[in-house]
Amino acid sequence: MANFAKSQVPRFSVEVYQNEYLTQGGSEVNAIVTVTSTGGGTSGGTPLVGPSADAAGLPGRPAPPAAVVIMVDCSGSMDYPPSKIRSARDATAAAVDTLHDGVAFAVVAGTHVATEIYPGGGGLAIADRRTRQEAKQSLRRLDAGGGTAIGTWLKLADRLLASGSAPIRHGILLTDGRNEHESAEELRAALDACAGRFTCDARGVGTDWEVKEVTGVASALLGTADIVADPAGLTADFTSMMEVALGKEVADVALRLWTPAGAEIRFVKQVAPAVEDLTGRRTEAGPRAGDYPTGSWGDESRDYHLCVRVPPADIGQEMLAARASLIRPAAGGEAPEVLAQGLVRAVWTDDMAASTTINPQVAHYTGQAELALAIQQGLAARKAGDVDGATARLGRAVQLAADSGNKDTAKLLSKVVDIVDAAAGTVRLKAKVAEADEMTLETRSTKTVRVKK
Repeated sequence: MANFAKSQVPRFSVEVYQNEYLTQGGSEVNAIVTVTSTGGGTSGGTPLVGPSADAAGLPGRPAPPAAVVIMVDCSGSMDYPPSKIRSARDATAAAVDTLHDGVAFAVVAGTHVATEIYPGGGGLAIADRRTRQEAKQSLRRLDAGGGTAIGTWLKLADRLLASGSAPIRHGILLTDGRNEHESAEELRAALDACAGRFTCDARGVGTDWEVKEVTGVASALLGTADIVADPAGLTADFTSMMEVALGKEVADVALRLWTPAGAEIRFVKQVAPAVEDLTGRRTEAGPRAGDYPTGSWGDESRDYHLCVRVPPADIGQEMLAARASLIRPAAGGEAPEVLAQGLVRAVWTDDMAASTTINPQVAHYTGQAELALAIQQGLAARKAGDVDGATARLGRAVQLAADSGNKDTAKLLSKVVDIVDAAAGTVRLKAKVAEADEMTLETRSTKTVRVKK
């Protein structure tokens, strides 16, 4: 039996950056809320004694610290060229080797149906020397053939993760093609069913997959999305994803926003490390309060842009516009634990200099959100043959990337347009663009840089 040491509880902190001053009658308050988690130990504890159990969540045995399901596309297209399926096997083997002792895991082969390759029987294995070796041997059964129905893979992953009791539940999904064997509505229903139950990182290998499908999976399940254009890069990417997943220490954290009577939340967006609109994911949490999911946390920092509409007031008045709290559920139906808290204020003034100054953090992330949208609109216009529209939007993206110091995005843009004047946003569309370059720009369009404080 594996014994787990009690982990150190991470410390959360909240910092609020805003210009609280409004002109008379002003009613819109913007703030950047920076959430930081530091000082945690290994999630769920570090295994002290082995070997560990061979099934998750059995009575009398300690709950594993994390559970991970790896979903590998095994559709027929993974055999063209054959290096893709070979690289997928190698990458999955490397990810399995990365598993810490005590982590619950499973491997799923995805085609037009989902098949549990390891351990089988509808459950999870517990990582130790034996089960890692068995899992790698089972990867010989990852053969290419069949179609693609990503929703079925996710639903099987959900059932497997639900069979255990790990607090951190994570999926890694790899696909090389379009989701052609189920409808968009079926995939959406699967994502809705899995949302909040586990997080999932999604990767597209090669260039024959649909960016919006892969990014849609990651967005719905609060994970990351990326392209691995060359299958040879899968091993490094899978290993990195697994290391990040195993670094998570606190699960099911929500950003709870309370507003006073007469005030309302206009929008909530994560703006770093990537743009993600959380507005529509609110669940009510008592009078004038709502929860917005943020997923699992390790040692990391994220930024959120809140926009609050408050009742207009006269000069000299002030109010609490919103209270932002980080919470996580408590066991046994008790009240949720408040991990950290910050306040958003509104003060009405006749000092025009104070009320018209834009907070640097708010300005920066407003620009980053516009940058992501400009790239997506520009690429859509380019695909539609709208040269003028694509040039205008991608030119604006180049300008915003330069203004904000987003060098990575600027480099990706330079592979799609010839930059004449970055500061002015003057560009020319390239006549020929490699498909991998265009897909990389679209997939990574929401990645942001932190504001220089």
